[in-house]
Amino acid sequence: MPAFTFSEGVTVVPPVTVPKVVIGVDIGTTSTKAVAYDTHGKQLGSHSLGYPLDNPLPGYAEQDPRLILDAVLRSISIVVAELVQPVAGLSFSSAMHSLIGLDSDGNPITPSVTWADSRSTRQAERLRAVPSGLALHRRTGTPMHPMSPLPKLLWFAEQEPKLFEKVTHWVGIKDWVLLRLCGTLVTDHSIASATGLLDIHRLEWDSEALSIAGITADKLPRLVATTAVLPDLTPQAASETGLPQRTPVVVGAGDGPLANLGLGAVHPGMVACSIGTSGAMRVMVERPGVDPLGGVFCYALTEQRWAVGGAINNGGIVLKWAGAALAPDLGEHSEEDLVALAARAPAGSGGLIMLPYLHSERAPHWSALPRGAYVGLTHGHRREHLVRAALEGVCQQLALVLSSVRAAGNEVREIRAGGGFARSGLWRQMLADVLGMPVSFPAAHEGSSFGAALLGMEALGLISSIDVAVDLVRIEETIRPDPAASATYASLLPLFAELYDALVPAFTSIRRMAPGLPAEPEPSDGKPR
Repeated sequence: MPAFTFSEGVTVVPPVTVPKVVIGVDIGTTSTKAVAYDTHGKQLGSHSLGYPLDNPLPGYAEQDPRLILDAVLRSISIVVAELVQPVAGLSFSSAMHSLIGLDSDGNPITPSVTWADSRSTRQAERLRAVPSGLALHRRTGTPMHPMSPLPKLLWFAEQEPKLFEKVTHWVGIKDWVLLRLCGTLVTDHSIASATGLLDIHRLEWDSEALSIAGITADKLPRLVATTAVLPDLTPQAASETGLPQRTPVVVGAGDGPLANLGLGAVHPGMVACSIGTSGAMRVMVERPGVDPLGGVFCYALTEQRWAVGGAINNGGIVLKWAGAALAPDLGEHSEEDLVALAARAPAGSGGLIMLPYLHSERAPHWSALPRGAYVGLTHGHRREHLVRAALEGVCQQLALVLSSVRAAGNEVREIRAGGGFARSGLWRQMLADVLGMPVSFPAAHEGSSFGAALLGMEALGLISSIDVAVDLVRIEETIRPDPAASATYASLLPLFAELYDALVPAFTSIRRMAPGLPAEPEPSDGKPR
């Protein structure tokens, strides 16, 4: 940049204006959201676009990658058009565990098979049953569960062998979007750590996992750090987003670890809990590892930060089911009325326990086998007890995940929570009571998109470290457990945990009998989770 020299010989360099706005793009299961943030954490613009989750056969949950790419491009372009500031870069988050087969030209020849797809249940169960299954979980950080790409690959090899042989590369949805935006096929350590194919201790593709899947490393994208920067957009992507072609693109990470960052839970001992449609509990650690029993996952955020925890399939979807099944008279959008109904029942729901496995379950058992169940029902229970027991069941399942996090050797000093459930005062208090710890609720942030933006800012040198998230995220309220309610839940939790094992034979029999029974009814919202 030219300098201006005055006659006195003093050289003055004009101030350099560096763009400080990063757009965090979160590619979710049912929508993509693009959100622009400055380095102070201020949201400057956002836009979200949805797309369908298709269920062509029982157990299938897949999407058209092209529709997702279109949503990414359009949401970015709308945010860019609203901004008055220049954009320093894009940074990405996405749902984990997706799998897409590409041909030699990089075009999808399979749908995007999502985490919610359970067609590979039998393959996952075979992997869990062999002695090496737990060792593989400990090495890759990913449980043997149909959500994972490893059993999905086995399913394709066994059920669609001709298609399997045609695939040139197997990728995740973010990998493919970045290929279309930047012309480079890469996958970050975070997304890769959720495939069941990555040795998380060496950050290399695991040879045993590849052998089980029937593929070689050249069938997968090149591994890069989550802070890797792809320097150029393709001319078409630049045109469709309205951004300069030289706009840097930060590869980013998975939505789970980035949600921790978005809540400011980035230091060891700080747990992030989220309850949206599903739910999760994660703590950041400095070295990868899982508990001896394999009750948790371990996914990368950066090479120095790892998210240890577990996800549950059944969060807010349980409340939605309760409205449709137990209180249809309250109307379609009756969440507030349902919570008010639940508040009429006491803590513990009069001895009524619900196992909330309406869409099977993940952590800490990592089995697609279980179904929901009410236990302890008497003639004295009314629908307020049933609704409350459903909400309590979600919190109790998260408490089991938290126990597994501790069993992995992790200290839990602080819990921060977010998600749609946080709008309910009753559910906030219930979570604190069940967990037996204070729970802090940050002021609204867009979670994974904010985490993606912060990671991008660090990668681009706009902030010193993602540690600033702790200060940027403002705590709105901290809920402390009620001693009496907390004691009730503490007495019920061991029974809640025991019921899973007690009912496994019944779950097994139901699945064996299922082909001869009338067709299973559709979920209340028509979408698996």
